[in-house]
Amino acid sequence: MLELQQRLAQLGLYTGSIDGGFGSRTERAVRDFQAYLGVEGDPAGVYGPPTRQALESVTRRP
Repeated sequence: MLELQQRLAQLGLYTGSIDGGFGSRTERAVRDFQAYLGVEGDPAGVYGPPTRQALESVTRRP
C-alpha cells in the first residue's frame, strides 16, 4: 500500500502520511481517483486490478 499512497500523492489526491496503511484517507483518495478517471470494474474505494492498472498508467513508479 506504500506504492499506492505514493502514486496517489503524485496526483495530489493523497496528502496523508505515506505509511503503507489503507485507512480512510487512502480509501477516499482511491474513490476520488476512480471518479476522476471513470475507472470501472472495482467497487468505489477498492484498489483492485482495474484501479491499479489505471493508476499505474498515469503515474510514474516511485
